[in-house]
Amino acid sequence: MRAAGPAPPRTSRLCQCGEVARRIRRCWRRGPLPDTSGRIATLPMDLIGFGYAALVTFGSILGYKRRGGVPSLIAGLFVGFLAGYGAYRVSNDKRDVKLSLFTAFFLATIMGVRYKRSKKIMPAGLVAGLSLMMILRLILLLL
Repeated sequence: MRAAGPAPPRTSRLCQCGEVARRIRRCWRRGPLPDTSGRIATLPMDLIGFGYAALVTFGSILGYKRRGGVPSLIAGLFVGFLAGYGAYRVSNDKRDVKLSLFTAFFLATIMGVRYKRSKKIMPAGLVAGLSLMMILRLILLLL
């Protein structure tokens, strides 16, 4: 048995479609979404820059364990720190790429010369290539 009182209104398919149409019109009045086709997708934090800094730092520690060169360890840790601080600055302001660009250019130059002299891909060629890609990414961030 049913409880006493008016029966709930039945909604037809036409009524449901009308509600959907009203919602679409309401969203359409807000305006189109902003055009982001010309921009590079960016994260709130410069994760690529922090990954690059971690790779440089980890590489210097690994090189020290294998070869035992203290000056190379100190230089690698310093460049890794500079790259990490540059990534931090890029995270705060996307146009502040000077330090990251300088670090990547410095590392690309040093490791490019080493690669040209030794013709070994690992580690000089790899780091030089990654640094060149980082330079390209930072220049694209400025555009």
